Amino acid sequence: MASDLITLTIGQSPRHDILPLLEAYLPAGQVAHAGLLDGLTPAAIAAQYAPAPGEKVLVSRLSGGEQVRLSAPGVERGLQRKIHELEQQGYGTILLLCTGQFGALKTESALLLEPDRIIPPLVKAIVQAHQVGIVVPVAEQVEEQASKWQLLSRAPCFAVASPYLAEQHDLIEAGLSLQEQGAEVVVLDCIGYHQKHRDFLQKMLGIPVLLSNVLVAKLAAELIL
Repeated sequence: MASDLITLTIGQSPRHDILPLLEAYLPAGQVAHAGLLDGLTPAAIAAQYAPAPGEKVLVSRLSGGEQVRLSAPGVERGLQRKIHELEQQGYGTILLLCTGQFGALKTESALLLEPDRIIPPLVKAIVQAHQVGIVVPVAEQVEEQASKWQLLSRAPCFAVASPYLAEQHDLIEAGLSLQEQGAEVVVLDCIGYHQKHRDFLQKMLGIPVLLSNVLVAKLAAELIL
């Protein structure tokens, strides 16, 4: 096998939207890619992963670029099966391309890099007591984020702009909302956000903007290089 490291998206692989960003830190020849929804039709995705009323929602991207809304509990169950398959194929490091919270994912021997376990303590160390503003893809995720960011010295403020659907005015509205709420540092907390989203908000607000996917990719690079 050519690679010991594999990325695992909750959507479909490869993630052409963020591949250039990942490859800036991860050598392309040493990284394979897999997706929870690989090979599934829209009908099959809806049947297996459509969120039920009241369920936590996750957002990802299909191979055609479309945004898809998924049941968080269903995704977690599917990821556990997929992780087991990847271990059986011999992968020793699995980089999860999703910033959602998963409480019970396990491996037998592989190293599983989960952004939701890595990013909050890292951001806390970076921002210290500054007010953090978090941008998430869908409004349903705002309420669910409280426990994820409880390590921060101050409760974060939130705004919504999907990386898959967002037009410039959505980012402007999100930026203005965070500015009004007193944000001093912004975290774009979805794997789908691009450098262009970061650059736009940083120029608009004049404050640091962090990309979750860059933070995780840099850590993964340290483990394999």
